[in-house]
Amino acid sequence: MKHATFDPTSICALMPMGLIYDDDGIIQFVGPTLGKLRKAETLIGKSIGEVFSVRDNGRGTGDGPLPLSTKLYLNFHSGISTPLKGMAISIAGANLNILNLSFGISILDAVADYRLTSGDFAHTDLAIEMLYLVEAKSAVLEETKQLNARLQGAKVAAEEQAYTDTLTGLKNRRAMDYVLDRMLRGGVHFALMHLDLDYFKSVNDTLGHAAGDTVLQRVAKILLEETRGDDMVARVGGDEFVLVFNKFIDHDRLMRTASRIIARLEEPIPYQDTFCRISGSIGITTTEFYDSPSAEKMIHDADLALYGSKHEGRAQATIYNPDIHDAGMPETQITPLQR
Repeated sequence: MKHATFDPTSICALMPMGLIYDDDGIIQFVGPTLGKLRKAETLIGKSIGEVFSVRDNGRGTGDGPLPLSTKLYLNFHSGISTPLKGMAISIAGANLNILNLSFGISILDAVADYRLTSGDFAHTDLAIEMLYLVEAKSAVLEETKQLNARLQGAKVAAEEQAYTDTLTGLKNRRAMDYVLDRMLRGGVHFALMHLDLDYFKSVNDTLGHAAGDTVLQRVAKILLEETRGDDMVARVGGDEFVLVFNKFIDHDRLMRTASRIIARLEEPIPYQDTFCRISGSIGITTTEFYDSPSAEKMIHDADLALYGSKHEGRAQATIYNPDIHDAGMPETQITPLQR
């Protein structure tokens, strides 16, 4: 090597990211790790300024020699512009200089960009320990992320179970309370339909509770089929159901929906070698009847309308009449709207 009085490969173990350049700034030797960033044959014979842009404390160094014994900031002119830190020192009596480089905080990107391994770093380089710590932290974060996902899934499942009627799969009273509160606070217009099954007790008494469960599951299926995705169907008692129709308050359409439900409920429900026969009575109210609607008031008024349907012979739907109720007239005078 020009002017060299020692074997430059002896510095590889200590400075695998180092390079040796002469007093004219021409690169004479490249360390093995630096040679992975740019092939050694493309660097040797070029000047430092041709390969790198160099700054010293935030200022360009120009075309002059590199400042010695001070922190340098370097970037490759071509290819991946990997940020590097370095310091140059002179080799006494050899007319040569050593520029040792490191990645600094860009080490993670560099390892990925150039597929470096622990063997590409000096044994004393703390970068290896840092990489191990980063890997360990990533592993812990990934495990924590997965654990949190499992916990969140378990939480969602528990909440779903807490809001679900186990027999029918419908929402329960707790879910109904939550949905009504949310819709009322949001100022959403909606209709509330209270359904009570007629003759359900006789099914339980004559055919047993298993038959009753079959009936309730069939009723749940009908109600879900007769409602939309953003409506809510809840089982709030043994044979009582509440349907909440989101942004749906047209009386005629509500009555047509109620009529379809009642008609389908009257269809015989097969159970073992016999059939279960029920019907349904419905009471309806909507948010338009109230200056400041509340869940308690709407449920109460739907109950009054339901009572009117029962009083008039069952298997009917009644829309609550606030004028009659506010006048204090007997509940039996609430007029059902026939199918």
